[in-house]
Amino acid sequence: MGTDIDHAALFAATPSPYLVLGPDLVIVAVNEAYLHATGRSMRDLVGQHLFDAFPDNPADPNADGVRNLNASLQRVLRSRQPDTMAVQKYGIPVVARPGTFEERWWSPINTPVLGPDGQVAWIIHRVEDVTDFVRSRPPGPAGGVLARRQVMEAELYARARELQRLNEELRQAHARERQVAVTLQEAMLHSPDLDRYQNVAVRYLPAVGSLNVCGDWFDVVDLPDGRFGVAVGDVVGHGLEAAAVMGMLRSALSAAVRAVHEPARSLEVLGLYSRSVEGALATTAFQAVIDTRQYRITYSSAGHPPPVLLHPDGTYDLLVEATDPPLGARPEHVTRPQAALPYNSGDTLVLYTDGLIERRDEDIDAGLHRLVDALTSHARTDPDRLADTLLARLGVAGGARDDIALIVVRL
Repeated sequence: MGTDIDHAALFAATPSPYLVLGPDLVIVAVNEAYLHATGRSMRDLVGQHLFDAFPDNPADPNADGVRNLNASLQRVLRSRQPDTMAVQKYGIPVVARPGTFEERWWSPINTPVLGPDGQVAWIIHRVEDVTDFVRSRPPGPAGGVLARRQVMEAELYARARELQRLNEELRQAHARERQVAVTLQEAMLHSPDLDRYQNVAVRYLPAVGSLNVCGDWFDVVDLPDGRFGVAVGDVVGHGLEAAAVMGMLRSALSAAVRAVHEPARSLEVLGLYSRSVEGALATTAFQAVIDTRQYRITYSSAGHPPPVLLHPDGTYDLLVEATDPPLGARPEHVTRPQAALPYNSGDTLVLYTDGLIERRDEDIDAGLHRLVDALTSHARTDPDRLADTLLARLGVAGGARDDIALIVVRL
C-alpha cells in the first residue's frame, strides 16, 4: 500500500517472547519480550548456541526440556513445517545467582523460515509463559493424576492464549479484507455525473453482517439535450461475488444508456450481456431517462420494484407500466417494454431496491404501502432529508437483512 514497514521494530515490540535460530541452533536475534521473560541481555544470548545459553538443570534428574526442544527443532529442520510443542517445564539459569535455576513452564512453537533454496534458513522460536497459571493450581503428588491434570490445564491455557492470538489476527485480516472490499465497492459505484445534480440524494446500505459490499447499485448518467439517466439494480446474493457481478452489469447499463439514450433498448443490451456473466441470472434493474426540457420521464423495468413519482400535494404515481421479467428469465431475446409519463417542477422521483421494503414473512405490497405512506407525509422535504427519513421510517437506518440502494430525485 506504499507504506514502508520497519520489521525490526515490529519484531522488537512484539509482546510474545521470540528468538530466531540459525539451522545450527545458534541464536541470531531476540526480542525484548524474550529478554524480559528470561532475565537475559542481548549480549548474553545472541551468538550463543541455544542449549549453551539454556542448558538443563543438572540438579534435576527429571529435566527433559533440552531433549524435547531439540527433538522439535530437528523435526522442523527435516520437515520444513512448524512444530507446536506440549507445555514444557524448563529450568532457566538465574543470572544473578550462578548455578541456580528457576522453574518455568512454557508453551513453545517453532516455525521455519525458508531461504531461496527451499531449505530452512532460520527457525522462529516463540513461547507463551504459563508459569503463573501452573503455580496458581493446587499442588499434587509428582507423577500423580493431579500433576498430570495440572499439565493438561496448563496446555489448555496455552492453547487458549494461542487461539486468542489467532482470533485477533483473523479479526485484523477481516478488517483489512473489509477495507479492500469497501474501497473496491466505492470505486465501482462512483458516478462522476452525480456531482452535477445537487437535487439528487443517494443512499447505499449493505446487508447487516456482510463485508459492507453488496450486489445492489445505483447510477446517474448525464445525457445530451437536457436529459439524464437514473438507474438502480439488484444482483442476487451478497458479498464480493455479488459485488463483482454488480460492477460488470452496472458498467454495461451505464455504457448502453449513454449510447442509445433509451431505457428499454439499454435494458435489452444489458439482458444480452448478462447471459455471458456468471451470477447475473435473475438480476433486476430499472432505468429511467428524465427529459428536463419536455418534463417527461421515460422508463423500463426488468422485474424491479416500482419507483414512486411523488407530487408536492402528497399524491403519487407508481411507475408500473413497463415491467418485464428479470435479466435472463427468457431463453430467447424479446423486445422490452417502455413507458413515459409527464412530471411537474417540484415532483420527486424515488428509486430503490427491494431491501428497502421487503420483510420476511410479509407480502411485498405491505412494504410498498409503508413506503408510499412515508412519502406522502414528507412530499416537500428536500432529497437528503427525505432519504434519511425514509430509512428511519422503514426501520432500516442501521441496515437490514438485505442490501439497500436508494435514489431520491427532486425534479
